[in-house]
Amino acid sequence: MASNKNQEYWVGFDLGGTKMLCVVFNEDFEIIGRARKKTKGHEGISAGLKRINATIHEAVEDAGLALRKISGIGIGCPGPLDFKKGVIREAPNLGWTDIPIQKSIEKEFGCPAVIANDVDAGLFGEYKFGAAQNVRCAFGIFPGTGIGGACVYEGQLFRGSNTSCMEIGHIPLINGGPIDGAGNCGSLESVASRLAIAGAAAQAAYRGQAPYLMENAGTDISQIRSGVLSDSVESGDQAVKAIIEQAAEHLGMSVVTVVHLLAPDVIVFGGGLIEAMSEQILPIVEKVARTRILPSLKDEFKLVEAELGDNAAVMGAAALARQFSLGD
Repeated sequence: MASNKNQEYWVGFDLGGTKMLCVVFNEDFEIIGRARKKTKGHEGISAGLKRINATIHEAVEDAGLALRKISGIGIGCPGPLDFKKGVIREAPNLGWTDIPIQKSIEKEFGCPAVIANDVDAGLFGEYKFGAAQNVRCAFGIFPGTGIGGACVYEGQLFRGSNTSCMEIGHIPLINGGPIDGAGNCGSLESVASRLAIAGAAAQAAYRGQAPYLMENAGTDISQIRSGVLSDSVESGDQAVKAIIEQAAEHLGMSVVTVVHLLAPDVIVFGGGLIEAMSEQILPIVEKVARTRILPSLKDEFKLVEAELGDNAAVMGAAALARQFSLGD
């Protein structure tokens, strides 16, 4: 519902692991206001919700708008969600459970709010405005601390009746194998996430097989971010290069699964790891996938890199708010 005659203003909010990003858009989805704050791990839920609302207030103020002009707010959230209650069931990185984020925002701003998984929001942003426009079916794979998946089918997010789905990171890939964040053995996340790569790279550094990495980041996994891994490879750490290539092969096998199940037009790879090393990772992913996919399907999809960067989730969340409010 438009709140100022014919003019609509939509807000997108991305509650990431280390930052909150809020962006205000006009009806043409041009950015007119923005605010960013750091998250604080394990602060109380009440304090966290106040921080979220304060960030939205700051973005609306930056846009020069009165609150009554906001048509709707979309929120990209980490962790499993309860759509009916508007609740984040669990956000481990923030130390929160059962967070009533939708109710809090609607009460504060007096307009409709919509919650979505942050990977769902990111892919929806790419579908509406980025690398997956005008396709019938788009699938997203976003390697990070875990590996998020999402699907847009005929303009709608593919979701369960009350929660998000497409948890491709937890699909079993290897019998046995390493343990992932959910305690399962041999999943895609356990062998191909940025965290899994960093863990294996730290071991290589400890063994003396990655001298550049050892000198610049040591063996502290929290310091081995995507950019550090990229620099390590460019500086000649062959062991790290091999670890990343093996992870890319596993990601290629996940594409095989996706194509055989859904035959999507486009598979979008995004996230910091891909942004830092797309040239090292995506050609391997594509080669492995096209080698293993049924001949009748191997040329039916495109594999592309996400285009919108940090704006993907906020644009997607705002577009979802518009879709839910106007029934687009």
